[in-house]
Amino acid sequence: MNKVTKKGMPDRLNVGVSIYIRKGEQSLWENGIFQNCLYLVMLLMRSPRVKATYLVMGGGDGGPEDAKRFLADSPVPLIDMETASTKLDLMIEMSAQLNREWSVKFRERGGKIVTMRVGNDYVIDIERMVFNLQHALLISGAPYDEVWTLPEYEDSCAPYFETLFRAPVKLMPHLWSPLVLDREAAKLPPEFKFGYQPRRQRWRIGIFEPNVCMVKTSYIPLLACEMAHRENADMIERVYAYNTLKLKEHSAFVGFAQSLNLVKHGLAFFEGRFPFAQIVPRSVDAVVSHHWENAQNYVYYEALYGGYPLIHNSHLIGGCGYRYHDFDCEEGGHALRRAFAEHDENLDNYKATASAFLHTLDPESEANVRIYTEAIESLYARA
Repeated sequence: MNKVTKKGMPDRLNVGVSIYIRKGEQSLWENGIFQNCLYLVMLLMRSPRVKATYLVMGGGDGGPEDAKRFLADSPVPLIDMETASTKLDLMIEMSAQLNREWSVKFRERGGKIVTMRVGNDYVIDIERMVFNLQHALLISGAPYDEVWTLPEYEDSCAPYFETLFRAPVKLMPHLWSPLVLDREAAKLPPEFKFGYQPRRQRWRIGIFEPNVCMVKTSYIPLLACEMAHRENADMIERVYAYNTLKLKEHSAFVGFAQSLNLVKHGLAFFEGRFPFAQIVPRSVDAVVSHHWENAQNYVYYEALYGGYPLIHNSHLIGGCGYRYHDFDCEEGGHALRRAFAEHDENLDNYKATASAFLHTLDPESEANVRIYTEAIESLYARA
């Protein structure tokens, strides 16, 4: 740890971000939180109040060799929890939850701990308790100086976090960079190129909701596509609902799917999980999505970055894409038809609007570095 100034804050901090490492294969595309860790350390490297930044192996059964494969392109070193306990001034709990005993000792040495919550933990926790599923968030009693979360969780999670963790909650900017996507797209065969290709007579639709809890599922997107297909049977070539293989085993989902004209007419396909940059150039012209209290998603940003028409119900993506509201699948179908009618002619304006918005997410932008730096300084100022 660094020497503390009279104001209680070291001149420059050593900061760690916890990441979960398991044995075997692991991918940055498994879920958003791994990419979130990467973008956060990219930002911290730019902060004038940060001396050094580390990813910290916390939780999981993996070791350094597993981490090397998973994080081969990480811009910062990887350290273990024992090293972190003496080297760091600030630990940001992110992908891996911290042990209570470790946290207490770290704070006794003068360290600060922030937990950054980037999932809809309220909904996930309630579902897992009500339906007796394997737990997610553990209430370990670990002490936190502050909770950071995203604007999308202001209503559903911020009060939950504040009461549960007994710490103040601060809304922080969502971060995203095309870095991971560009690396993945570079692996494409020469005949495929990431980016929207205009002038197709019929569209192939991709639905990428993970279907692991009710905040992001395929049901409304499928119904929006269904409405568009009923009104214009010549518009859709295929609909691919990714992340649905397990749902195909559920009789209620099978009954729902079989009621759709899309299925009766052989246009809907239910698939597994694939990296967005790998599958879209091969199979998808437009993305239809839906969220419930989860309005900031990497799949939105990836679609916008590629110029793909995004049909969505998010109020937090700067007026980009083709929006419908709430759970209105009929309006979603109309938004899809509008996109089909307008997108090719409006492509340049669409890309310009998307580019301006995506810049606000840049982890290396001056604005975002300043906001996170001020949040770190306020931890010490409040103390």
